[in-house]
This record gives sequence, structure tokens and C-alpha cells, in this order.
Amino acid sequence: MLIGTAAPGPHGAPAPGPGPHPPGGQEERVVARIAELERRLGDPTDERGELSYARLLEADERAELSEAGERALDELVLNADFVPLEHGGRLERIDTLVRVLRQVFRRDIALGLGYGVTSFMAAVNVWSSGTAEQRGRLAELLLDGQKVSVAYHELAHGNDFVRNEFQARPADGGYLLNGAKQVINNADRAAAWVLFSRTSPAPGSRSHSVVFAERAGLDQDRFQVLPRYDAVGVRGCHLSGLDFTDCPVPASALVGEEGKGVELALRAFQITRSAVPGMAIGATDTALRTVVGFALGRQLYRKSVMDIPHARSTLANTFLDLLISDSLSLAATRAVHVLPEETSVYAAAVKYLVPKMLTDAMYDLSIVLGARFYVREGEFGIFQKHVRDLPVLSLGHAGSAACQATIIPQLSRLARRSWFRDEPAPATVFRPREDLPGIPFDRLTLASGRDGLSATLVAAVDLLPSGSPEERAAHGIALRFMDELRRLQEQSLGLAPQDRTALASPAAFALADRYAVVLAAASVIGVWQQAQGGTDPFLADPAWLAAALHRLGRRLGLQLPDLPDSCEQRLHDEVLRRFDGTRSYDLYNAPLAG
Repeated sequence: MLIGTAAPGPHGAPAPGPGPHPPGGQEERVVARIAELERRLGDPTDERGELSYARLLEADERAELSEAGERALDELVLNADFVPLEHGGRLERIDTLVRVLRQVFRRDIALGLGYGVTSFMAAVNVWSSGTAEQRGRLAELLLDGQKVSVAYHELAHGNDFVRNEFQARPADGGYLLNGAKQVINNADRAAAWVLFSRTSPAPGSRSHSVVFAERAGLDQDRFQVLPRYDAVGVRGCHLSGLDFTDCPVPASALVGEEGKGVELALRAFQITRSAVPGMAIGATDTALRTVVGFALGRQLYRKSVMDIPHARSTLANTFLDLLISDSLSLAATRAVHVLPEETSVYAAAVKYLVPKMLTDAMYDLSIVLGARFYVREGEFGIFQKHVRDLPVLSLGHAGSAACQATIIPQLSRLARRSWFRDEPAPATVFRPREDLPGIPFDRLTLASGRDGLSATLVAAVDLLPSGSPEERAAHGIALRFMDELRRLQEQSLGLAPQDRTALASPAAFALADRYAVVLAAASVIGVWQQAQGGTDPFLADPAWLAAALHRLGRRLGLQLPDLPDSCEQRLHDEVLRRFDGTRSYDLYNAPLAG
């Protein structure tokens, strides 16, 4: 057990500042940043590289984060991507942050989480509600290469953090910290902790607050770092806990207002829930790329595996799952900037649906890979590592049920006030490369009763073309989704009072599931519409639109006619084209280092 241990420095020395921005606008900056990461991290398939899959797997076998990986991210000053521009960092947009971190996640989910994403999840609380002094100090820590941890939950209460027992008891000049927090990433390495704490013994949400506790300012004899947990996934992450005994912190450690901790946390979730699942698309991208290489190079029944219809279909469907997931993630992260009042439900939908789709896709790919799925080293070792690591994203600071519980209380209100009444979301929500205004932390709200994403689906029914077979297929399925939204409206209006709470019946949770799929369909339609006349002929092709809507419709159990054969062929051709060209399997079709 570690008593009052000091936070280690980042590989022996503070990281340099982020330096000036490259010239150009937001898109030019993120493209340059991604290219910089790819150059420094190198080709992960080249076993000679210090950040190859082979070396990352060796670190995972030792239950360590890659030292070379952390050193590279120090040199790249990755923490600057978590700090807003006004505080000296690089953070301009949530969707571009997702794109940057995707390059780390495609190599190693544990490195992405363990090096920095945990710091981002902690920092959002301070950026949104902290004082100028707290924001400035947090920026100093992060730009100096330090880590910050966040502790919302306790094992005894899971996602029901309103019942947490950890205390920040008011005392002269500040608060006394008492109790334990478990399963905190980087608790042992963090320079500061953001602690969700009970500041009143009274029941209810007004009894909790958020405290920003800097390790160096604490009485080292009043806290201890608990032993590290062994983990099945993300084995290299430092998961441990903290235990405090009458540990004083000053009144200036309080983030936001006392008693407003639940609201603060839920606002922060709107950003983190939107962002983190989209980062993990990089891991499934790697899995798809691995299985495509296997299918092209392995013979079975005197043919390549790629010639087997089931294998071809599985690879095309996984590509679709990545495009669908990226469309929903894109819409949610860009909505943070332009529709901040609506993002509570969108963020919950992303955090609920995207990890499920990516995990299901990995299972389907494992069937094509066969027995090699179990291999822990060599060419296919990275696949099983991503399979183990990916489910962690469905847990974290908000599990699937918690995300559904965020959506359920809003369904009846949306059914009354929004669906079939609201204006569609602005076009910029679906334009991946268009500039956005800054992050309006102060405008994030817990619920608004508005939903421009669903309105995009409704409006599209009258706008989608119906000339080619692919266009007719897409239009017909869009009509079915509009019917699904109407059924959701009827059933949401009929929810009993007890089914409008987190203690709702299974039927209400099923409504939340169906609604998340409808939002994904709306996002896909919006992305396709805005790709018309753009620079990417594939995204403008109705073949992927029809196939994506068909796949989502099947997820809902809809009975749909078969698609034109050209849809799967177009997807198959694009899977091979991107594989041969070493391009990403997301909306950006970006060049990769390998």
C-alpha cells in the first residue's frame, strides 16, 4: 500500500509547450496534427518499430503501458489536445479531438485511456464549471505533462453515484475528505484528482459536490493510494483507488457551487460520452484491417477466404458499422458546439450504442478469423487485445444502463414537444470538415425537450431521391424509420409515471434502445446528404446509405426487402481500396502509417 506517494514526472522531465499552431483553419490544423502523430508513432505493423503491435503486445503481457508509447505522447504534448485554446492548449473542437485520439486507440486502447483520456474526462469538469484560477492551474499541470484523474463512482453503488458515501465534509476554511474511491485510472500517477463527493448527509442530488484536489497540497499522512487492480482488459492501465481520513482541502478546491455536483457531472458527461466511443473506432478499424489481410492471404476450399460470401458480407457489414458509429459520433460531438441544449440525449445514445456496435462487429470478425482469434502474439495478436480492451468502454464512468437511464426520462417530453415538430439540425452538424464555433460549456443543459437529429430524418423523407435502385432502397427504409419514430412517440406518450425514471420497466429501456438506433439512422442520412457535391464520391454514393439504413433497420427487427446487389459490391470494393491504400475505415478516409 502506498502512503502519500508523490506523482512521478512524465519520463523524467516536463514536456515542452505545444508551440504555435500550423497555418490555416481548423481542418488544416487537425490534418496536420494527425499526420504528426502518424509519423511519430510509426507503422504499427513493422515489428522493428518501438510502437509496433508486437512491442505493444509485449507491454500488455507485462500488464504495463508502453514506455515508448508514453514517451512519444510526451514528445507530441498530447495533453495539449485536452486544454482549450484560451488556456494555451490545442482543444478547439470535440470532433477533431476524437479524430486525433483515434490514431492512438487504433494502436492501443489502454495507451489512449491510460495516457490521457482519463485526464480529459477529469478536466471537462473544471473547464465547464471551475474558477479562472482552477482552470489556469489545471492547464499548467496538463501542459507540464502531468496527469489528472476523475473519481465519480464507488464499487458499492456502481453507476448510482447519488448514493455515494465518500465525503467532503464542510469544515473551517474548507472541507475534510473522508472515505474511499475505487477503480480510478491513474490514481497512483495523477498530480490532481477530481472527486465527486458528498457534502451533505441529506438524501437526494443536492447533497453532492465536486472537489479539485491537487496532490502536492494535501497532507501526505491523510490519504493513501490503494493497491492496483488486475484487469482482464486494458491490462496496462493503472487502476487503483484512494482512501482519505480527515484530509483537509481549502474552500477554493470546490468546483462550481456546493450541492451542484450531479448537474456538473451530467454536463461533463455530455462531452465525454459523445467523444470517447468515437475514439474507439480506431481499434475496430485495426481489427477490420487485420481480418481483411487474413481473408486476402488465406486459402480455404481452394479459394481465398475473401471469396467466401459470408466472409465478404461480414467485412462489408463491419465497415458499415464503423461508418454508422462515426456518423452518430460526429453528429453528437458537433452538436456540442451548435446544439448544446440538445446534447444530453445524443451523448447518452452514442455512449450506449457505439460501444455495443463495435463490440458486436469484433465478435463477427472473430468468426472469420477462426482459431487465430485466440493467438496472443504475432500477426493476429493485436486483434485479441482489442477484443479484450474494447468492452471496457461500455463500463467506465457511465455504463450502458446508465446511458439508457439518461434517455428514458426525456422520452415523453420529446414525444410531446419535439418529434415531428422541430426544425432539422443545421447542416454543419453533419459536415465533418467544416469549422465550428468554440465549446459553449455554459450552455450545456440536462434536458431541453428538443431533437433536431430526429427532425433531420423526418425532413429527409421528402428530400431523398428515388431514381436509382440504391436511392429507392434508401428512401423506402427511411420511410420505415419515420414510422418507427411515430411508434416511439405513441409508446413514449403512454409511459406510466414510474416508467419515466431510472427505475423504469424493461419495456422503457427497450424504447431507449430503439430511439438510439433511430438517432443513428438520422445521423447517417444527414452525413450522406451533406456529402452531395463534396470531394468524397463514396460518401456521396447512395449505396452505403441504403446499406447502413438496412443494417440499422435489421437491428430493430424490421422486415426489409433485400438490397440491390450493387450495395454490397460497392462496399466490398471500398473495403479493398482502403486496405490497399492504407486509408482509414471511417468517414475521413485518412492516410495511415500502416
